[in-house]
Amino acid sequence: MTRLFVAIRPPRLLRERLLALMGGVMGARWQSDEQLHVTLRFIGEVDRHCAADVAAALGSVHHAAFDLALDGIGHFDRKGRIESLWAGVGPHEPLKALHQKIDQALVRVGLPGEQRAYLPHLTLARFGRAGATGPVEPFLGRTAGLSSPPVRIVDFCLYESSLGRDGASYTIVERYPLEPAAR
Repeated sequence: MTRLFVAIRPPRLLRERLLALMGGVMGARWQSDEQLHVTLRFIGEVDRHCAADVAAALGSVHHAAFDLALDGIGHFDRKGRIESLWAGVGPHEPLKALHQKIDQALVRVGLPGEQRAYLPHLTLARFGRAGATGPVEPFLGRTAGLSSPPVRIVDFCLYESSLGRDGASYTIVERYPLEPAAR
């Protein structure tokens, strides 16, 4: 069995901007450069035959290249506990359209369709089961106006996720080019 997801690997300019922001929150497990991505579709555990079908199906996805920029900071919480910090990205429309095309391709190979609302973001930090152990407000205040110049997104990737003692490590299995688009 292998654990898969589909995502965009942000260009170095965006990753460097995010890495420079990280720090200053007790209990945060900050993402490494290799872990930064914009998830397009989580797949989960599949056998090797299904993984091959997924890889082939993703090759049939056609979508134009688009520009993407950082756009704000936020957090996800559950029952009042902050579970993660994230950076927003925009514009949402091309990401949502690509997400939908990927979802449709995966449904055609027998995977269930995505049921959750899609919120494009880059996870910056995760917290344990207890949530954040220190205040996050100073970080949120310091980074509230996060933005960046737009960068061209020219492909998306199929990733394999391996869970280890130090967290998840991600390996790009295959890259899928987006179609050239006029700027």
